Amino acid sequence: MPAEYIGYMIIAGLLSLVGYAVQNRLKSVFRKYSKVGMRNGMTGAEVAREMLHHYNIQDVKIVQGRGYLTDHYNPSTKTVSLSEGVYNNRSISAAAVAAHECGHAVQHATSYNMLQMRSTLVPVVQVASGMQQYLLLAALFLMGTFPQLLLIAIAAFGVTTLFSLVTLPVEFDASKRALAWLNRSGITTREEQKGAKKALWWAAMTYVAAALSSLVMLLYLVFRYMQSR
Repeated sequence: MPAEYIGYMIIAGLLSLVGYAVQNRLKSVFRKYSKVGMRNGMTGAEVAREMLHHYNIQDVKIVQGRGYLTDHYNPSTKTVSLSEGVYNNRSISAAAVAAHECGHAVQHATSYNMLQMRSTLVPVVQVASGMQQYLLLAALFLMGTFPQLLLIAIAAFGVTTLFSLVTLPVEFDASKRALAWLNRSGITTREEQKGAKKALWWAAMTYVAAALSSLVMLLYLVFRYMQSR
């Protein structure tokens, strides 16, 4: 087995452990605050409708999705999809997540440039992410014969890394908008605001972990290519 492949496996394993730890912490925090009811008794869907109404956004639909922590905003269909644990839940976690996803809708309505950049990258990222693992394995095993494969793999990882980095300000900004609105509108009390902030902070950390993982892997590949030359 090539030394390059062993190095890749070690780095990938360590980064996977970090991502796993962050995901577990997010789930723990979400579970904790999903058991703490909102003083006003509003569901996640009701919070979302109230926030969209406040910003006079009338062309965005709120739908119930499936799965756990699968909440997202789709700018192409203008849909806020709230997971089963958020849509009808009357908890701090549900309010925080619903407001965060509506924060993306507000970004879209106000033409937030980083969201526009991320949306532009989506088609390219879908192709690159589907190919990069195969390209990487082929490049590491055939580096001596076809060094060009490693360059192609670097390009693919470069695209996904750029997407991960662009995602960070998009997610942090959506959380900032959500927390500011929850506080300003009086939807959350001071104590509820603290819980909402903590839940959204750990959600953001999952994106930070993914971006760091992608960046470290890209730098490793660039280093391997420079060594091969």
